[in-house]
Amino acid sequence: MHTIVRDRDCSQEDFRFYTRRIIHRLLDTALDLLPYVKREVTTPVGVTYLGMELEEKVCAVPVIRAGEAMEVELLEVQPDIPIGKILIQRDKQTKLPELYYKQFPADIAEGHVLLLEPMLATGGSALAAIDVLLDSGVREEKIIMINFLSSPEGLERFARERPGLQIVTSAVEERLNEHAFMIPGIGDFGDRFFGTTDSGARK
Repeated sequence: MHTIVRDRDCSQEDFRFYTRRIIHRLLDTALDLLPYVKREVTTPVGVTYLGMELEEKVCAVPVIRAGEAMEVELLEVQPDIPIGKILIQRDKQTKLPELYYKQFPADIAEGHVLLLEPMLATGGSALAAIDVLLDSGVREEKIIMINFLSSPEGLERFARERPGLQIVTSAVEERLNEHAFMIPGIGDFGDRFFGTTDSGARK
């Protein structure tokens, strides 16, 4: 599936289809990391079955805009999950991440948060999003970042600065180039998924 979606000649239809398949697997893995407690139910034949249910509340926070591609798939897997939003963009002059918008469930600090952010390159924007969650009362160890691609540099930065946070990713890239693009990379995930101006797949 990675071979298909990394191909610069991949159609938008195929890109969406196969990235959603990969995202589905990432979401299942992340949900397995949440704490569960035992729960008994009675089956239709009157027998008690010992199963499990989530121990705590959980919500999702996609980082607009690329993270919303993961939100679509999450609602297929967990249709009742509350969803917040964060919009962070780099300032063109300072190159630093800047918060433009946030909206969270009122009880976000009471449970786990799935942070949906497909690309982890330098880690600056993702760390800024996590700081917003921490400022809202979410504990670091209660955040699981679900990520499509990660750079070694970004992961090393997270290990230093946010060691309590868990990351679920589908691939660790070779490196960042001099422009902080991941190599071999996938282009701009949001543009390729949503079919907007820059596909990130230049000839």
